[in-house]
Amino acid sequence: MRVLIIGSLAGELGQAARMAMARGARIDQADTVESGVARLRADARTDVVLCDIAHDIGALVRALATERISVPVVACGVGGDAQAAVRAMRDGAREFLPLPPDADLIAAILEAASGDSHALVVQDPAMLAAIRRAEQVATAEASVLISGESGTGKEVMARHIHRRSRRAAGPFVALNCAAIPENLLESELFGHEKGAFSGAVARRVGKFEAADGGTLLLDEVSEMDVRLQAKLLRALQEREIDRLGGSAPVRVNVRILATTNRDLAAEVARGSFREDLYFRLNVVTLRIPPLRERPGDIPEIAIYFAKKYAELNGIPFRPISARAHAMLAVHRWRGNVRELENIVHRAVLLADGEEIGTEAIELAPEEGARTQDAPIGGNPPGFVGRRMDEVERDLIIGTLGHTLGNRTHAAIILGISIRALRNKLHEYTAQGVRVPPPAGVAAAAA
Repeated sequence: MRVLIIGSLAGELGQAARMAMARGARIDQADTVESGVARLRADARTDVVLCDIAHDIGALVRALATERISVPVVACGVGGDAQAAVRAMRDGAREFLPLPPDADLIAAILEAASGDSHALVVQDPAMLAAIRRAEQVATAEASVLISGESGTGKEVMARHIHRRSRRAAGPFVALNCAAIPENLLESELFGHEKGAFSGAVARRVGKFEAADGGTLLLDEVSEMDVRLQAKLLRALQEREIDRLGGSAPVRVNVRILATTNRDLAAEVARGSFREDLYFRLNVVTLRIPPLRERPGDIPEIAIYFAKKYAELNGIPFRPISARAHAMLAVHRWRGNVRELENIVHRAVLLADGEEIGTEAIELAPEEGARTQDAPIGGNPPGFVGRRMDEVERDLIIGTLGHTLGNRTHAAIILGISIRALRNKLHEYTAQGVRVPPPAGVAAAAA
């Protein structure tokens, strides 16, 4: 995790920096928005920006958008200054971090920015077999295609491969192809030269160059546009990339790991994924079994998250009761490990007593199930007489509340892509609708 702080480290922002470092983050610092943007151009490994509200948050967000730099911005300021917080969010900040900083909130923001937890918790033979296969190819230079349903832990496995590889001392750079708008993805991957497009005021280094000597993870590579797939294929074949607007290729030494939650062979047959790129990425295939196929992992992972979120929320750890474990064991886990994490997190907060019992376990209804109030063959209560867009909005916001703000898990439940969900949330925010913050931040702030 790499964090860029824009502002002075002499006061409370410096305290936030030390808390982030204690959580394993690497800190860069810039005194001004201009120098901060310059650092982001030069190093594509930054995961999140913490910017003092004494600086122009809107100018920073606009500069990043103009130069096609995709990185979340968190505004930081005195907690009591509510107007400044609202202003920063309206200017485009992803979150607001009140100062003086709280260590748990810092941890939640860093985790939300980095995505999945990177702990590898394994007990089931099916997952142990997948790990053995991963370790067998880890020291090679071959590309690895990691497939599996959303929420199974594909990025966790990719990081494990990197740690066991000969490139472990080099950088591990991850790019979520589904989360970056198409007009930004090319610049994120390959960088650009000054004047490459309107707003490109200086050279910007992309993810390929940032990962030089290490590993580049292309997360959900199936979401990449076919046109961009051709440029990616050339980079893999020639081991060189072309920056946007560049006059000469740039040599790179990168090992590629890619993940997908789709059947790429079927995508090739449909014409939405290049066959030559598929074969280039698919030197070794590693399938991560869904959680329902590795039931032996469920109790171990549940205990891990129970300890994690008890510590994060300042709550004494309470064991999970035998009946609650049994309840978890028979669930279908459409959202896999990510769904289990959200449910255990909620249970840690709701449990009352010396252990986490069944009353604190709130499971999503299984596919095909219906609630007592929903009549068969009729209209669900509360839907009649309402506009379709209103029903859709309430369904999306309600699902986000159920997943504690986890966008990926909500998209899985809703049956839409993460990109479609993000577009809807941007629309709602522009309309003044309160959208639940990303997973981790809401719970820590509560």
